[in-house]
Amino acid sequence: MKYLSLTLLSFLIFSCRQEVKTKEEATDMPLINATEALQDTSKKEKTEQKLEYKSLEGLSDTTFVRLKEYSGDFAYDLRYATTNNFLKAKVYDCAECYTRVKTAKALLKANTELLKKGYKIKFFDCYRPNSVQYKMWEIVPNPQYVANPVKGSIHNKGGAVDITLVTVDGEELDMGTDFDYFGKRAYHDNLNLPDTILANRKLLKKTMEKYGFWSIRTEWWHYNLSAGSRAKIANFKWPCED
Repeated sequence: MKYLSLTLLSFLIFSCRQEVKTKEEATDMPLINATEALQDTSKKEKTEQKLEYKSLEGLSDTTFVRLKEYSGDFAYDLRYATTNNFLKAKVYDCAECYTRVKTAKALLKANTELLKKGYKIKFFDCYRPNSVQYKMWEIVPNPQYVANPVKGSIHNKGGAVDITLVTVDGEELDMGTDFDYFGKRAYHDNLNLPDTILANRKLLKKTMEKYGFWSIRTEWWHYNLSAGSRAKIANFKWPCED
């Protein structure tokens, strides 16, 4: 009888342990899923935070701004931060697109209209510090291709951009030449080009002019903001992020 009681007691203890273990396992599963859910939520919140862009409201028109912080709807191929340019030299420490606030506002408006048609602006060059203008002049001291740094360029004032158009998927439109092609084929008044190229250039030119920019006859990619020509030459240098 004593032996039977001990056996029964052992069985009961074993059963209790198994039940506790089963409950712990059942409890562990939701806890793991809850942790994963929290991590997923955290990642989602971080992603949403990245998509929050700054507002230009309240900023002085002469303030320099980093365009990427105000919109994610532009594309970039900033050539002077590489050797893929007519200088064959890298003259920027790092690739960034800064403009004055008034220029940024006009670019945002132009890009909003282009997006409705399935396109967006792609930048080759934006604001250019005057010290970089001197570097360019040392490499190519020819006013036909590089503005004399003493007088400066509207690029040095934060009021000029070199651009093209791409589709919303990033496919570059055919403009007839590459950026910084110095020849008659790049001229706006050269109409001896395929209709597709002329239509692409017209779309870019018409949209930019609508929002206060004017073009240079010999460069289909270059646009100056009319109000930007009155700004002072600047030598603001942006920080390079690691």
